Amino acid sequence: MTFPCFLPAISKEALKRLSSELRGWRIHLRTGHTFAQLARVINPIVRGWMQYYGAFYHSALKPLLRRINAYLVRWIRRKYKRLAGFKKAKDCFQGITQRYPGMFAHWRLCRNFW
Repeated sequence: MTFPCFLPAISKEALKRLSSELRGWRIHLRTGHTFAQLARVINPIVRGWMQYYGAFYHSALKPLLRRINAYLVRWIRRKYKRLAGFKKAKDCFQGITQRYPGMFAHWRLCRNFW
């Protein structure tokens, strides 16, 4: 006997729409902001996404949340020229996530860069 299954996760269309909205924020180009200012701007929106789309199946949101982390690493690389190398910027990002684990709302689901 087969049972119909249903996973109430985010649809591909909604994921595409959220990804394009995230791209439109151009986080990596906001080098005039501090990390805390970026968190203040991003957190309410991402928290709402996580509550709405990730209520039942939050692992489907992980690619989107990892993309936010990738933009944050790109922001670090552009803002601090001494961290322009990917490995240095990634190490700096991991240090920030360990020192301030609650700074960004999405870090409770996806703190690691990968």
